[in-house]
Amino acid sequence: MKNTIKVAFLTSIITAAMVYVLLEWKPLRPESSRPPEVSLASSRSASAAGATATAPADLSDEEKNNIDVYQRYSGGVVNITTTALTYDFFFRAVPTESGTGSGAVIDDQGHIVTNYHVIRDAERMEVTLPDKRKVEAKLVGADPNKDLAVIQINVPRGARLTPIPIGASNGLLVGQKVLAIGNPFGLERTLTTGIISSLGRSIQAPNGLIIDDIIQTDAPINPGNSGGPLLNSAGQIIGINTAILSPSNSGSIGIGFAIPADTVRQITAELITSGYVRYPWIGLGRVLPLADYPAVANALQLNVQGGLMVVDTYENSPAAKAGIRESTQQLRTRYLRLPVGGDVILKIQGKPVNTPQEIQTEIYRYKPGDRITVTVVRNNKEMDIPVTLEEFPRK
Repeated sequence: MKNTIKVAFLTSIITAAMVYVLLEWKPLRPESSRPPEVSLASSRSASAAGATATAPADLSDEEKNNIDVYQRYSGGVVNITTTALTYDFFFRAVPTESGTGSGAVIDDQGHIVTNYHVIRDAERMEVTLPDKRKVEAKLVGADPNKDLAVIQINVPRGARLTPIPIGASNGLLVGQKVLAIGNPFGLERTLTTGIISSLGRSIQAPNGLIIDDIIQTDAPINPGNSGGPLLNSAGQIIGINTAILSPSNSGSIGIGFAIPADTVRQITAELITSGYVRYPWIGLGRVLPLADYPAVANALQLNVQGGLMVVDTYENSPAAKAGIRESTQQLRTRYLRLPVGGDVILKIQGKPVNTPQEIQTEIYRYKPGDRITVTVVRNNKEMDIPVTLEEFPRK
């Protein structure tokens, strides 16, 4: 059985404690007060020396593994700085640095995977390479539902990218060693280690939908780590670090979350190929959660207290074609007029649903063209309605 963080609990976590690891980070000190950076030439020399360095013989096997993975793949982790537009007193657009995060290079063509929340609302994106060169990036595609995005840079002449291989998340085990590389608080290519603390977690995406099969780790990750890779001992990406649980908003307490590699591989492939992800569509419009309106169930003498009453459906949508019924009357209360009389959706493919987010989350488990069963209550009788999903309409 999967370990699942309840949605209601997550809502409060997201708003009060679940810190998407970007956290609108900004430099703590102005550039002029920072310690001087290593020159470009010496930075390259250090990188080259690190790549060929040999671990001392008196180190443990685990230390040697940490060093080996870092030397091979830290060059594939980049720092991403985004710029957004704000408006001054005279309503003039003013570019403002909005935050920073991490990204992982995944091929020689300059594709970089990161979190959607790292680049959301960005007018401009700048990638800092290991040799300190800064390169502007363009958005290839984003998927808010899984909090993933792919950006791309034009590889500068003479630059050598270090793609990090995407491994598999299926078959991971609790207790397995993991390594995280990222840019916490702007400290580039920081390595932390830990274990997989749990599997099958669920967290809420920035758009409110639920992301399943999340990896929980105790490897310290902090603001700025968002979008960076979570690696196994072979140096393969098994997840993309996304969020932390931080009750005081002060940083890592050893509970971090990463989007699994199997999801990352599927989403990045679609984004690179099409620029977007094909999601299924059922075509429900407004729905009324009966748990929030117990008076409705009582007034209509319904034999259910949960589920969602259908208010309306989109014309020619899968739901409409399947015959799912909309509301046909209004219920007047002291303060409200509520549309009622539609089918009450209880389950999607046998899974109970009680909120609009739960319906969407269940629908997104399938593909356009899949046939699913929607269990509804109509005239106080439970019935199953087959619905063939279509591709979500694009504007």
